[in-house]
Amino acid sequence: MIRKNDFIKKCLKILLPLAFWLGVWQIMAVTAGFPLLLPTPVSVGSTLLELAVTGAFWRSVLFSLGRVLCGMLLGSILGCVLALLTWRFSIADLLFSPAIRVIRATPVVSFILLVYLWVTRTRIPSVISALMVLPVIWSSLRAGLDSVDPQLLEMANAYHFGRVKTLRLVWLPSLRPHMSSGISTGLGLAWKSGIAAEVICPPRYAIGTELSKAKTALQSPKLYAWTIVILMLSLTLESVLRRMLRKRKGRVTP
Repeated sequence: MIRKNDFIKKCLKILLPLAFWLGVWQIMAVTAGFPLLLPTPVSVGSTLLELAVTGAFWRSVLFSLGRVLCGMLLGSILGCVLALLTWRFSIADLLFSPAIRVIRATPVVSFILLVYLWVTRTRIPSVISALMVLPVIWSSLRAGLDSVDPQLLEMANAYHFGRVKTLRLVWLPSLRPHMSSGISTGLGLAWKSGIAAEVICPPRYAIGTELSKAKTALQSPKLYAWTIVILMLSLTLESVLRRMLRKRKGRVTP
């Protein structure tokens, strides 16, 4: 009985806000009376269903996901490498830290236009996603490296831990919270910046390309439908990442 009540409460937490905002959307659409600016939820929903049964829809979704995740992976690797270098070597910190801070401060639109001069359109979303993720991972890992307790390292040295054991029992537990936070933040930035790059520099198969086409053709229901797809994919990716991090955190290191 308790589990049933918990299930009902979870359903209500999801359905009540959804029903409320759909109602607000419907009222605003009917009141405005101008479908070009604000189509009704029914028209957007039917458009989304029509899109979902086409092969082009799934190709665009998969290609966009692939580009963003590749950029996320590349940016994470570069961020980790640069964090280790700038933490370990003062000359690397002197050379690379200002450049990373410039990347973090530069608007994503400027990067998209600059990268467009150097990279083919199909690769631009991955490059932009990587550039947006790199400073986040770098700053998170640097903060984690700086926060490692020296006393734990001294204890590991006193007990003659090897490098692998010290890494597993001291470094990784200290760095994990910082990296988890950086990856969570980086994923959202990678997704948003990658889609923005697709809109400005549309490749062949991409969600951003479909958004741009819908805007040009003044197809408001399709524009809203693709926006809902972006939101659903973003929430799904965040949910999957949280589950993975939670499972990783729940494991007890032997």
